[in-house]
Amino acid sequence: MIRPLHILTIAALCAVASTTLAQPFQDRAEVKDFIHMMSKDHGFNETELTTLFSKVEPSDKIIDAITRPAEAKPWYDYRPIFLTEKRIAGGVEFWNAHQDELARAQERYGVPAQIVTAIIGVETYYGRHKGHYRVMDSLSTLAFDYPPRGKFFRGELTQFLLLTREEKRDPFSFMGSYAGAIGMTQFISSSFRSYAVDFDGDHKRDLWDSTSDAIGSVANYLNLHGWVAGAPIVSAAVVHGDNYKGIVDLGLKPKTPVRELRKHGIEISRPLPDDTLAALLAFDTQQGQEFWVGLDNFYAITRYNHSPLYAMAVYQLGEEIRERRAHLALDPP
Repeated sequence: MIRPLHILTIAALCAVASTTLAQPFQDRAEVKDFIHMMSKDHGFNETELTTLFSKVEPSDKIIDAITRPAEAKPWYDYRPIFLTEKRIAGGVEFWNAHQDELARAQERYGVPAQIVTAIIGVETYYGRHKGHYRVMDSLSTLAFDYPPRGKFFRGELTQFLLLTREEKRDPFSFMGSYAGAIGMTQFISSSFRSYAVDFDGDHKRDLWDSTSDAIGSVANYLNLHGWVAGAPIVSAAVVHGDNYKGIVDLGLKPKTPVRELRKHGIEISRPLPDDTLAALLAFDTQQGQEFWVGLDNFYAITRYNHSPLYAMAVYQLGEEIRERRAHLALDPP
């Protein structure tokens, strides 16, 4: 789980490409500074960290992957990646297999089963695709060879090393995405340390092999990012005229009262109280734009991944799974 990243400019790509490979990774000045900081601020042994970084394998594939995020696609290309027959059927199967844990998570954290299921479905295809990069390599590459987000990834590398020490695991035993996201939930290291929970009661937080912990951790994450139990998530909308454009430009955070949306020519399909705060979202389709009104729970999903495309894919996949499961319960094959 990582917020969408902008494509590098040609100048930035050239800067990355010019990074020297002649010098051993652990001997690079910025790496040595990082090792010293980890020793000074967090009590790591410098010699041990130097040995650890000597085993890092920086990868051009990681840089290439992060410059081409799926979230850079238009909605009409992004949606078909996740709204597929296999992913919907897989979601129903996942829900049926883990309905007790999903119900318990909903009771404790207020997050519906279809949303938790859809997030795990979007992130890792229900745990099937948890990533094949060594997290130590991914985060080290991005921390020191990806200037546009170097500060962020050095922070995540710090969190990762703290995590491996807390979990008493070899840093090179962690596999994940090209951006260093780990487990069924694809939490980045800071999110793991802050939001992962032991939901199966075995006294450890295991987001790789414990589906129960993954379910509880996703629900806990959304709950702590403002999920409101029982509240709506999003509503389709129709716009009239051009007064809506300034509302779209306000961003994802709901901050405009529904009464103001109506004054700007925005017709909302779901009945909502006038004082409900909302955001207006525009998605590119092959026929033009479609509009939705995002509410607090939609915004909570965007805290998992800051792209509105991601949040809408989660919402729509969850709805498809919920409806398919309800239909099968009434009319089993």
